Parts: sequence; C-alpha cells; structure tokens
Amino acid sequence: MSKISAFALAASLILPSLPTHAQDLEQSVERDYQQHLGALFDYFHRNPELSMLETKTAARLAQELRDAGYKVTEGVGGTGVVAMLENGPGPLVMMRADMDGLPVEEKSGLPNASVATQEDWDGNIVPVMHACGHDVHITSLVGTARYMANHRDTWSGTLMLIGQPAEERVGGAKLMMEDNLWQRFGQPDYAMAFHVASTVPTGKIVADLGSPYSGADTVDIIIHGVGAHGASPHRGIDPIVLGSQIVLALQTVVSRELPPREAGVITVGSFHSGTKHNIISDRAHLQLTVRNDNLETRKLLLAGIERVAREMGRVAGLPEDKLPEVIISDEWVPPTVNDVELTTRLRGVWAENMGDDVFFESKRLGMGAEDFPFFTLEPAIASTYFAVGGTPQADFDREKAGGAPVPSHHSPLFKIDAEPAVRTGVEATVLALQELLQASGED
Repeated sequence: MSKISAFALAASLILPSLPTHAQDLEQSVERDYQQHLGALFDYFHRNPELSMLETKTAARLAQELRDAGYKVTEGVGGTGVVAMLENGPGPLVMMRADMDGLPVEEKSGLPNASVATQEDWDGNIVPVMHACGHDVHITSLVGTARYMANHRDTWSGTLMLIGQPAEERVGGAKLMMEDNLWQRFGQPDYAMAFHVASTVPTGKIVADLGSPYSGADTVDIIIHGVGAHGASPHRGIDPIVLGSQIVLALQTVVSRELPPREAGVITVGSFHSGTKHNIISDRAHLQLTVRNDNLETRKLLLAGIERVAREMGRVAGLPEDKLPEVIISDEWVPPTVNDVELTTRLRGVWAENMGDDVFFESKRLGMGAEDFPFFTLEPAIASTYFAVGGTPQADFDREKAGGAPVPSHHSPLFKIDAEPAVRTGVEATVLALQELLQASGED
C-alpha cells in the first residue's frame, strides 16, 4: 500500500460531497506540492531573511513566478516583487504574500530547522527563523501562480501577485506604495492576503467579517521633572512618581472613555528613569503601544493619552513649558478591516467548494497588527484578509490533555504543518480568484 499523508487521506473521505471542480483543484494542488511546492517550502524555511534584507528570498520568488509565465518586476519598495498575468477582459485582482523572517534562533526540532544567520540593520550577526509562517505564504503564492497560469480557461482579467518585504517591521507595504505601486502596475479592484495561524487547526479557514487585525501606534512620553536629592523630595518634582501616575491614569482612557464594546489597548511597555538610589531624576521616558480596531477609536485613544500626560504634569506643578511631551510616531499601522460584502461572497464560495465545516470560528483575543491595509486604505479597495490553519488537531488535543502547549508565533519553538497549510492556502486563494475573475469577464 502506498504511503498517503494524513491530510490527503482526510481529504479523500470528503471528495464525493464536493463539486467536481473543487475535487480537481484539490488533486492538482496535492500533485504540485509533491512535485514542486514541498521542496520550495523547504528552501524558504531553511533560508529565512530579515525585513528589508530579503534579497535571496525575493530573487527565488521572482524566478518562480517568472517561470510560471508572469511578467515580474523586482526591487519595488526595496526588495518587493510584483508579478502580473493578463488573461483577457475583467477586473484586476491582487494577492499579497509577505516574505520576511525574524531574528529568532529556531528550536523547533524539525529536520529542516533554520540554522541561518544574517547581519542585521545594526551590523550584528543574528540567527534568523521563519517564526511567523511567511514561508507558507510565499510558497502558497507560487502554488497559486502556477495553478492560475495553467488553468487560464477558468478565469478572465488581470492577476497581480505581490511578494511584500518587511511586514514584521510593519513598513514593507508602505514602502511599496511610496514606490508608486498602483501608478506603475494598476490599482486593483479587489485585494486579498492570508496568514497561516498556529492557533487554527489544519484544513480550516478563518474569514472574519470585521477586523482581523488591529491598528497600532507607537507613542513616547517624555517627562521633564526637577532633580533633587532623594532625602529632600520637596526640593524637586519627581518624574518617577509623575510617570507612575500617568501610567495608572492612562488605563482609565480605555475603561472609562472607550465604549465597552469597542476594542482598545494602551500598554506602557517601557519606563526608564533615574541612575542611583538616592537621586531624584529630572527625566523619565515612557514607551507605549496603542491598539485600535477603527480610526475613530484611534483618535480617541491618542487624544486621551495627550490629555492625561499634560494634565497630570499640571497636577504635579510643572510649568507650562515643562509639561510632558507626547510623541506619536509616524510609523503607524491602520486596522485591517474586511469588506463585508466581498468577504461574505468569498465565504460562500469557500463553503460551497471546501465544505460548510471549513470555517474555524473563534473569538479574536489579541490585538496584533498588520501593514496590509496600507494597500487598501487610501484609495479604498475592497479587501479580504483571511487565515488558514497551521497546527494538526491532534496537537491541540494533546495540549488540552496536559501535554506540550502549541507554540505561538514568534516563538523559537514555532512550527507549522507545512503541507496542509500550503495546500489550503493555495486552494482557498484559487477559489477566491476564480470567483472574482469571472471567465465571462463580468464581475
């Protein structure tokens, strides 16, 4: 008896209930994984590169897309890759995959674990790992490219595939847009992206109608106190005490100003002040991350931070020219918001072709951020950002029974079951593209 993967066996059991096209797609993607994509994933996983330094990754991705028949442009926004395939009249649809790794030493125990090192942005030699699954994304992008090129009779329009740099530093999408992405290649009618998720079982899809990722701001608060001897606090204005009061007061911005059903986070991640036990410093520095799910909430939170910091400075008796400074970085990320009509449409396509049970429904518990919305915010482009499962259900069952926990993204222990993750990514993307790029040329 031939050896069949658990994923292929499970898929074979549900084939009779799926449309013929879906069965053909599944079987075609499985063959491509065995013949090409599996080895490609292995290459990407063993050879990760840091944000904005993805030169070899971008070159390999560009060559794969070029070999598939696409017109490929490299060096967009630094190391970004844009591949275009025109196939008759119809809309322009964009699919994006991020391609950078992280400065993490892999300890997953996998046979293809990364041992790569790279010189980082500060000249340090650091270990590098695909600790967030971007190797799944770019492998799936190639699989999608190959299928769409080989089945041009199933769609009509123009396909744009993007290999994006520097998602981990939330800057790559913005860099590509600043390099006149839409002016050079055309503005898409629809845009899509997906992320593999270690918290979702393999073979499953998450497609929220709301905001799958939050917006994020980086904020610094500089507190100017009046230095003094620790034994004579009445002679100074203590920036540590003032800073502590600001930290506590900031929590009321979310709990007492933001509507209870609106999501928001103000986290003070760093508090620096002072040099010695008995010296009252004249300066403190707070570093904040601020998260939101819509631009109205962002405005409320940032205004609240500014007000709290300055008014607490007045409470402490600081003169007007010495009030705390609130510095909002211009390297912000808007929230990722799925277009409801488009996402509902695609959910219907996925349910029809992959089964009603393909969706994994769960509450979003964190407020992680993404830079994908820089592609879709201005000008506004209807978009859907979805997730595919990356961890076998058996691993969740073992964790629930008291076994080893499933490693999180960005962990040295992070690992993805590559074959089902890549295959689900390709199948879901192809089905979505074929829906949006109707063969009749009508949308």
